[in-house]
Amino acid sequence: MRIEQLGDGEPEIAVVGGIHGDEPCGVRAVEHLLEADPEVKRPVKCIVANEEALAAGTRYLDADLNRVFPGDPDSDAHEKRLAAELLTELKGCVSLSMHSTQSYTEPFAVIDENATFAKSVCPSLSLDAVVDASDFIDGRLIRHAEVLEVECGYQGSERAAKNAVTLTEEFLTAVGALDGERSPPRELPLYRLTRLVPKEAADDYGVPATNFERVAAGETYASIDGEELVANEPFYPVLMSPYGYENEFGYAAELVGKLGGNVESSPGQSTNAD
Repeated sequence: MRIEQLGDGEPEIAVVGGIHGDEPCGVRAVEHLLEADPEVKRPVKCIVANEEALAAGTRYLDADLNRVFPGDPDSDAHEKRLAAELLTELKGCVSLSMHSTQSYTEPFAVIDENATFAKSVCPSLSLDAVVDASDFIDGRLIRHAEVLEVECGYQGSERAAKNAVTLTEEFLTAVGALDGERSPPRELPLYRLTRLVPKEAADDYGVPATNFERVAAGETYASIDGEELVANEPFYPVLMSPYGYENEFGYAAELVGKLGGNVESSPGQSTNAD
């Protein structure tokens, strides 16, 4: 794990890239920040997490790092030891963790419903949406630290790298580490993940559904070896792609309201009506 610092004193803020070795966008953002070496008003810890997986060009070596928190410093698995070490480094910091997907080109945030800090920062960032993943975050960093997790764009793309740089700068401005005018709060759609969308073993998969666009009951959302899968009830696809996950296409979600300014609807007030 590579750790460097901007500013003097005990860091209160952290930016993290490279949790997954096949997602270089966050690493690019950290490197850009270190190269720019801006004057910061609050000390910032800059972390490239899974250097070994990055060097190998693979998502992970022994276990998915973002599924094994809080980790185990005595484990034989590289990522379990690394998870424990990373949590120690993030203690006392508010943090930004950058990822990328195989499903969507624009940035969005993934949060825990109780993450007051993440909710307060999201409207200041150039995001398309915010996703409450509270029922699906066992083992993820956002369950164990004060972290805003962002998906910066399509995995390996230049666009995702540029988005990561922009989001890092916006985040550091929002938390008072960089000088600059904080963007007026955006009103962002807030979704809640409700279930996994499974897929059976097959040779060919398709996903005609578009992430964050409502799939109506009776509408085709995916295909397996040419056989269409039709929705029994309406839902919003999130992180859905043909080959992003081994055993599922992604997630079904409901649109629960808006996040931004002083307005946030109650999570129980679903606008996902048929």
